[in-house]
Amino acid sequence: MKAIVQDVYGPPEVLRLDETPRPVPGRGRVLVRVHAAAVDQGVWHLMAGMPYAVRAAIGLRAPRTRVRGMDLAGRVEAVGPGVTRFRPGDEVYGSGEGSFAEYACAKESALASKPRNLGFEQAAAVPVSGCSALKALRETGRIRPGQSVLVLGASGGVGSFAVQLAKVFGAHVTGVCSAAKADFVRSLGADEVLDYAVEDPADGSRRYDLVLDIAGNRPLTRLRGALTARGTLVIVGGEGGGPWLGGNERPLGALLLSPFVSHRLRPLASVVRAGDLEALTELLEAGSISPAVHRSYPLAEVADAIRDMRAGRVRGKAVIRVL
Repeated sequence: MKAIVQDVYGPPEVLRLDETPRPVPGRGRVLVRVHAAAVDQGVWHLMAGMPYAVRAAIGLRAPRTRVRGMDLAGRVEAVGPGVTRFRPGDEVYGSGEGSFAEYACAKESALASKPRNLGFEQAAAVPVSGCSALKALRETGRIRPGQSVLVLGASGGVGSFAVQLAKVFGAHVTGVCSAAKADFVRSLGADEVLDYAVEDPADGSRRYDLVLDIAGNRPLTRLRGALTARGTLVIVGGEGGGPWLGGNERPLGALLLSPFVSHRLRPLASVVRAGDLEALTELLEAGSISPAVHRSYPLAEVADAIRDMRAGRVRGKAVIRVL
C-alpha cells in the first residue's frame, strides 16, 4: 500500500511516499481503508522527535513507527478478534495508527460511526481536535452556562472547535487570533475577537471564568492574571521551551502550583474515545458545530500541509485526501 513514511527524525523533508505492507488488525482493532486524514501539532512533534523527551516513547535514535498520522475517516476493511461494534463496509471516523496511508489500524474504542451529514474529508478533521476541545471544556474546564471563556489560539484545529463548543454550552466566548483570521473566528460564533498583536488578553484588564491556552507559551503567572478569583486555566499543549521538554514545563508547573492558589490550573490529557466522538456526532448531525477545513491536500503533499500548519497559514484543519 502507499503511505507517507519516515526513517529519521527531522523537518517535513524527511517524509516520502513509499510502498509499505498493509497492516493486520490485532485483537480489539479495526483495519480502515482510509479515505481522508488530517494534520495536527502532535503529528509534527512525532515526526520531528521534539521535544527530545518524546523519543523515550517513540524511539531514541529513529522512529519505531515509520508511518505518521492519527486522524482518519474511511470504511472498515476488516476487524480483529473481539471487535463487536463494527463490520466490513461501515463508514467510521476516529484516531488510528499511521493514517497517512491507504490502510490504517485503529482501536475499536477510538472509532465511531461517521456523521451522516459529513463527507470523509470533513469527518477526518474532527477526531483529535474535536475530542481535545470537548474534554478541555466539559471535563477539565467544567464549563457552565453563562460563564466567560477566553480561547487563546482560536483559529487553529482545537481552537475552532473550542469556540463553537463553548457557545453550545452557553458561554460568552472571546477568541484570540491574528488580525487576518479575525473574521474566521467570528464566523465560528465568537462574541468577541482580540488581535494578539494589538491587545494582550492576559494583561488583567479583563477576567474570565475559563481560559483555554492552546499551543501557547505565556508564563503561568501571566495567564493567571486573566482569571476571575476562582477561574480555571486549561493548558492544551504548548510550544517553545527547551529542546528536552519543549512546552511541557508549563503543564507540569500548573499541576505543582494549583494546590497552593485559588485558581484551578489544569493540563489537558486528551485521547480520542468513542463516547466523545459519539457526543460530537450528535452535535455535528444537529448542525450545532461543523469542522472548519482550511484546505484538502493529496497524500503526496503531506509535507506541504505540515509546513503550512507550522507557519500559521491554516485556519481550522488541514486535511489529507488519501483515497
